[in-house]
Amino acid sequence: MAFSTTLLTWGFIEYKTAYSAAGEHDRMLDSIKWPLDYFIKAHVSKNELYGQVGDGHADHAQWGRPEEMTIARPAFKIDQASPGSDLAGETAAAMAAGSIAFRETNSQYADTLLRHAKELYEFAAQYRRAYTDSINQASDFYRSSHYQDELAWAAAWLYRATDDPNYLQKAEQHFAEWTPFGNPAWGFSWDEKTAGVQMLMYQLTGSNVYQTLIQNSLQQWLPGGSVQYTPKGLAWRIQWGANRYSANTAFLALLAADKGLNSEAYTTFGRNQIHYMLGDAGRSYVVGFGENPPQRPHHRSSSCPNLPASCDWSDYNNPGPNPQILNGALVGGPDQNDNYQDKRDDFIMNEVACDYNAGFQSAVAALKAREECEKK
Repeated sequence: MAFSTTLLTWGFIEYKTAYSAAGEHDRMLDSIKWPLDYFIKAHVSKNELYGQVGDGHADHAQWGRPEEMTIARPAFKIDQASPGSDLAGETAAAMAAGSIAFRETNSQYADTLLRHAKELYEFAAQYRRAYTDSINQASDFYRSSHYQDELAWAAAWLYRATDDPNYLQKAEQHFAEWTPFGNPAWGFSWDEKTAGVQMLMYQLTGSNVYQTLIQNSLQQWLPGGSVQYTPKGLAWRIQWGANRYSANTAFLALLAADKGLNSEAYTTFGRNQIHYMLGDAGRSYVVGFGENPPQRPHHRSSSCPNLPASCDWSDYNNPGPNPQILNGALVGGPDQNDNYQDKRDDFIMNEVACDYNAGFQSAVAALKAREECEKK
């Protein structure tokens, strides 16, 4: 949730003209304010952040409307005794980015976000541990691989929000301390911020070091790199959420192109990946949009019939389309041969998630901004 908010907000900060041109500026601010408000409420004291509500196993055993859930909803937190540097760091990054997004329209709210971001970063940096070692409930669903990338990510965003050189120094220190930052990134996702850190640090410093690193990471995704392509052109990293990894990297590539790096190749890559998802290869992977879009996303509430009818596992097993159209949701995507089944019970291909959509939407905004610029 925090990563989705950071990535969505990054796209807004960079491509505000696209949102304005689409008439979505104010709605976008409303969209990111919802999770940011939630993070404020979850950060109950300086070194105390609630990171999960609900039991993942119990939740997965339910099928129905979320507002009709009656099972227990336990809450889990990180604190000094049970820290989570990645969770605190990513939430700090989201709030720092949020403070930038709201600075012009709501400076008081921006100040509140920045205060929370600073406290959460200090908590993350002082008490170091992966959050899934503290919130064991999350381990079966969102196990963290490392936290060093989130420390650099948070410090970099705080520098961008404050212009305080101390945060840049801390970001560079975190970067220097962690060897994988110097290697091409595997991907860009909720668990892996390396490529995002490389790109953001290049933006902030203009350093040739970071330029080389982000270019090396993006090179792996271009044709001929280490990432394989489907026959119809999707850069396919892994089966689970294939569209997500491609969309996230497309955003980074389009942003890098707009900052003058390998512009033609990165623009072509970013546009081709997003257009694949929108239907250029023969079918759309965005619910409610384009040619032959998914009709049975693995999504509880949209699978439910209109009230007052009940909703349960019989609706999960219903072979028909979801009664409610989840407009705009990006599904997980095809296998490495472009094979795709529009089946609700195939959650690998048809799951939808906030982090699937955040990079995708930010990449669409990048393409829209470019289109508006060309009009002028």
